[in-house]
Amino acid sequence: MSMPLDDLAHLPEETLLALYAAGDRSAARVLTLRLTPRILGFAARLLGDRAEAEDVAQEAMLRLWRIAPDWRPGEAQVTTWLYRVVSNLVTDRQRARTRRRADSLEDAAEPVDESLGAYATLLERDRMAALDAALALLPDRQRQAVVLRHLEGLSNPDIATIMEIGVEAVESLTARGKRALAAALAGQRAELGYEDEGVSP
Repeated sequence: MSMPLDDLAHLPEETLLALYAAGDRSAARVLTLRLTPRILGFAARLLGDRAEAEDVAQEAMLRLWRIAPDWRPGEAQVTTWLYRVVSNLVTDRQRARTRRRADSLEDAAEPVDESLGAYATLLERDRMAALDAALALLPDRQRQAVVLRHLEGLSNPDIATIMEIGVEAVESLTARGKRALAAALAGQRAELGYEDEGVSP
């Protein structure tokens, strides 16, 4: 038997996963709606390919459903576990790309906020494209740390768990990544509209 969606919407991920494991399909729907956009965006930023990111997100969610009956509450947060799975799947795909000697990453399409005016929409699209291009230049581990910290908003300890490294290593990777991004975007400040706003990219 399933609980009404409104009753499930405010429950923590761990509770929703336990409900799904007990047969509540509505809990799976709420978890899917809550988590898939986050992991899809994360995978897209790491891979630079929206279609490939969709495959990774789908596989990660399937793995979550498979582990649900065996989930041990308190050992890890569902989101941390899921980001770890996505990170591993992305790493596997990046290694496969290297073996195939694939071309550079393609830009991932970003959703556009339709409430912005036409100029602001185009400017935001250009900024996101520039950021994605600059992110693609970073080494894989730096890109992963920067995306998790500054785009996904995770804490350094959570990132350390996901990446299976120490907090100091996370801090080092994000600092180096931010410096590299700033250098890559420095020549585009005026073009991206940052000169007028007094904001740095």
